[in-house]
Amino acid sequence: MGQEFYILCVGYVLGFYMAWNIGANDVANSMASAVGAKAITLRQAVFIAGILNVVGAAFIGSHVTDTIRKGIVSTEVLQDPHLALIGAFSALLAAALWVSFATWKSLPVSTTHSIVGAMIGYGIMAGGFSVIKWGKLTAVIMSWIISPVFSLIIGFIMFKVITKLIISKRDSFSKALKLSPFFIGLTCFIVVLSFLFKTPLGQKLSIETPNALVIALLMAALIGIICKKILSRFIKKNGINGTEEIFRRIQIGTSCYVALAQGANDVANAIGPLAVIYFLVKTGSVGAKVPVPVFLLLFGGVGIACGISMAGHRVMETIGKKITTLTNTRGFSVDFAAATTVLLASKMGLPVSTTHAAVGGVMGVGLARGIEAVNFNIVFRIVLYWVLTVPAAAVTSMVIFKILEIFL
Repeated sequence: MGQEFYILCVGYVLGFYMAWNIGANDVANSMASAVGAKAITLRQAVFIAGILNVVGAAFIGSHVTDTIRKGIVSTEVLQDPHLALIGAFSALLAAALWVSFATWKSLPVSTTHSIVGAMIGYGIMAGGFSVIKWGKLTAVIMSWIISPVFSLIIGFIMFKVITKLIISKRDSFSKALKLSPFFIGLTCFIVVLSFLFKTPLGQKLSIETPNALVIALLMAALIGIICKKILSRFIKKNGINGTEEIFRRIQIGTSCYVALAQGANDVANAIGPLAVIYFLVKTGSVGAKVPVPVFLLLFGGVGIACGISMAGHRVMETIGKKITTLTNTRGFSVDFAAATTVLLASKMGLPVSTTHAAVGGVMGVGLARGIEAVNFNIVFRIVLYWVLTVPAAAVTSMVIFKILEIFL
């Protein structure tokens, strides 16, 4: 067997390791609030998120990936195939090691920003500081503020609205049932728009904004009415009588959407560098964009699912239980805030992280009950790790690059 076989094998191992870390750390974004609010059990969360991440990665994930994530490094560093190969290995391992460390500490970090940091480290080693597009890095740093603040505000407002319209009323249960089409419809509106604008599948369909708004509105109205009828029958049949129980059903749907979208969007963090290795071995060269075979997307999805099942509970517990106490109404507000933030920011061209949006949403619903309801000690630790992500991944990537340069 030739050298290419061993290079590919190592690439697959590192790609799977990175995908595993995405599952172990990022799954908390989609399922933490649902588990924290006891809408579903931890075992159910692992099972649902695992399946939806695989489906999202394989069927909605991008079949073309940027070789340089977020365009943060000039593509000229890819012109030497040998350096590009070492860079892909360095970026994958460095990003995976940092996310692993954060998961071990039970703290949520952005896997996208980990890959960005690792690519910066590789870029500096391969082409010097001049190949780094510092303006793009500034946009990434801005997202540390934009994502959580956007989500905090939306989560805060949504929970206040639910409190005023439903929870504070004497007959809150009937109010919740009556207004359920509005909350389900609003969520569906955001979900449909997110799929049309945010996922690679939606971008391929390239539906114009006015048409997308009409489609989303029609689907939101239809699904809102249908879901209310289903909910009413279910309540009568099972004798359920509680506001939180209604929002429990709605929240499961929002959590499922975030898990599906994550599989579609985050698989590129693991499979992007692996696709570079795959095509360098197969063709001997690589461009700014690389086609990604379906089997690699599926491979990444399975890696994400394994990470969810084996270590997802650590970060899930931090977001779902340690920042503030969550109920189903609060959990719904968190999921809605995170999904809306990612949609709005991506339409504005701002780089955002689902991780940051989820944490901001949890803080927002906590602050809606008063400043004492939020555990700021854990929040400060999370923010510290966010700030450390890019430099830590960059330095690790530089060290690994130097070591690999000696041996390869």
